[in-house]
Amino acid sequence: MCDRTFRTFSRMMLGRYLKRCRVIYQVRRHYSFLPDDVKSLRAVVNPDVSKIRNIGIMAHIDAGKTTTTERMLYYSGYTRALGDVDDGDTVTDFMAQERERGITIQSAAVTFDWRSHRINLIDTPGHVDFTLEVERALRVLDGAVAVFDASAGVEAQTLTVWRQAEKHHIPCVCFLNKMDKPKADLSFSIESIRQKLKANPVLLQIPVGSGRNFTGVVDLLTNQKLIWKPRSIGDDGRTFESKPLDHSDEPELLQEVNEARAALIEQVADLDDELADLLLTDFSDNFDAVPSIKLQEAVRRVTLARKGVPVLCGSSLRNKGVQPLLDAIVAYLPNPSERHHDLVRWYKEDLCALAFKVLHDKQRGPLVFLRIYSGTLKAQTAVHNINRNSIERMSRLLVPFADQHVEIPSMTAGNIALTVGLKQTVTGDTIVSSKASAAAAARRAHKDKSTGTKHGEHASVVLSGVEVPEPVFFCTIEPPTMAKQTDLENALNNLQREDPSLKVRVDPDSGQTVLCGMGELHIEIIHDRIRREYGIETHLGPLQVAYRETVLHEASTTDTLDRTVGERRHVVTVELQVGPADLSSTTASCDLAFTKEVEGQLSKELKDAVENGVHSSYLQGPLLGYPLQGVTTLIQNVNMEQGTSPAMVSACVSRCMLKALRLAGGQVLEPVMSLEMTVDEEHLSSVLGDLAQRRGTVSDIQGRHDHKLLLATVPLAEMMGYSTILRTITSGNATFSLALDTYEAMNLQDQNILLKRMSGLL
Repeated sequence: MCDRTFRTFSRMMLGRYLKRCRVIYQVRRHYSFLPDDVKSLRAVVNPDVSKIRNIGIMAHIDAGKTTTTERMLYYSGYTRALGDVDDGDTVTDFMAQERERGITIQSAAVTFDWRSHRINLIDTPGHVDFTLEVERALRVLDGAVAVFDASAGVEAQTLTVWRQAEKHHIPCVCFLNKMDKPKADLSFSIESIRQKLKANPVLLQIPVGSGRNFTGVVDLLTNQKLIWKPRSIGDDGRTFESKPLDHSDEPELLQEVNEARAALIEQVADLDDELADLLLTDFSDNFDAVPSIKLQEAVRRVTLARKGVPVLCGSSLRNKGVQPLLDAIVAYLPNPSERHHDLVRWYKEDLCALAFKVLHDKQRGPLVFLRIYSGTLKAQTAVHNINRNSIERMSRLLVPFADQHVEIPSMTAGNIALTVGLKQTVTGDTIVSSKASAAAAARRAHKDKSTGTKHGEHASVVLSGVEVPEPVFFCTIEPPTMAKQTDLENALNNLQREDPSLKVRVDPDSGQTVLCGMGELHIEIIHDRIRREYGIETHLGPLQVAYRETVLHEASTTDTLDRTVGERRHVVTVELQVGPADLSSTTASCDLAFTKEVEGQLSKELKDAVENGVHSSYLQGPLLGYPLQGVTTLIQNVNMEQGTSPAMVSACVSRCMLKALRLAGGQVLEPVMSLEMTVDEEHLSSVLGDLAQRRGTVSDIQGRHDHKLLLATVPLAEMMGYSTILRTITSGNATFSLALDTYEAMNLQDQNILLKRMSGLL
């Protein structure tokens, strides 16, 4: 090798080494728990599966999720300084919009160690507009921490995320945050969990002091008193005093603890047969003498069986009670092997993973988050996407640390990984090592009698994806110049891949691009991201409500299509009937059925053509062109001459559907929201008067300390810009949250006004 070549090679190798050192230094500057070298780093990213906890933090907005997460990261050694939402320097809220607004918009994954356990944590949003972020995070997690404002108990979005956790059968731990607030109420919060969530709260801690005098907790399992020093400058809550209760403590506290521990033992014994047998055989004379370790094991069994939820308390902002919460996560929430997945059995040691989130990086392209259920994921390997039926090459494998990532060569089952190079994969796709491994798993599933054999070859070996809610708002979006149209389309494609709840379509009449989102804030954030991340100053049209349409009556009709294309004549006659279905559900679907005669005479190709024609008609209603909901269609007859193409069959069915829908009489359905508002009593009458003008219906008014909790339903169309109006009415002393409740038929007068406005007559 000549001197010049050697010098070039040396500079190249030195550059690579310095780049590696720079990456490690940059990450270690923020995350002090990481080892100093790459070799040691690789050794800590694949711990024993029994030592892994995949958890999420979920709650209503402003309950303290991100603050609790920040304290966890600090006490575990993940960060060197305490982040604060108000200061905009938190680890998991790293987007500019999150730091400016003080809310979580995107779920963020972080990995840290606590007491020799690896915790993969996802901090989720609390705002209803970003509920999909919670849904897809819970889909891949093994446990969850539900954070509550101790002064408010169960709030509107708490109920939503709790239902999402129940849908995925996720064991939970409850953390009553903000115990330092003057209106914090342990009994009220416990009762709201029992009544509103229909859960069985298992109280494990009693607070010491209340309001500003809250200093710590008493652990009912061990009778240990955990006291944090009064907050002072420089006090980070890392150290606290732990001592057993004794007779020198306040008599009232001793009595409360004794009664609470007796109630805890009795409650857990009712839920766990093993503890009940132990109490009857070994501790029948003195239940209070049961060892704390046995009681802890029983609480763990109750939690994993989802018969009860452990409840702890503290104040994350005041740095109190977070370390015991971390201990509870390790002690009571399951490891990946304790969550049963049939796919693990069918794939055995082969790779099986689920893509649950996609991010776009300007330099690296799409970054795909994967939850690994079985096998080992390795960098620089090809993987098979079952949903797309495609082979993709994964170039790099990373450990996610919020917006900082560390590259590793491989990752084992039970972990959450971040991959580079999967260009076609989207949220909900199943990733396996090869097509052969998927086929082998399908054969094993086919032999399993419990799965049945009615599904297709791969249907039983594909992980269930994420349910995406339908958008309720839409508006047009335009680039500043036509030269930016391609850039805007690219930005919208990337954002749709990141956020499946964002829908983009082109209006067939005007040719304009239409954004469909979950709410005003959702669309506002998307608009801001296009400006900041892609440098496009777009213009948004007025925000509009996504209505639905249905039919009022049954109607039957027949239509014949006779068309000659080239030298080929296509003749088809279709007879069908449409009618209304049940509209009680928020997602009342449209159904299609065939008479026995028709189903017997149609081939699969022609049947698919009929279905395509019907479903395309469901996309546009007869009144305003909104999607149809709650409509049933019965295909009564299909006759065609030989040589008629399936495309002509679909066209005839669509035309016949349009005639039938017009005959059946159209009805507009509007989204109705459930409203939960906390308001001062002095402003209650003004709020009620304003809601009456907005066609709102009040269902209940409850007392909450010196405030009123107002529960109502109100049409979404009447809530445009409501936050500004409410601040004016109540002088800023009210808070509210909205969630989609159902779609209801508009009355005739309101519908006529809407039709005139949409046609430009008003």
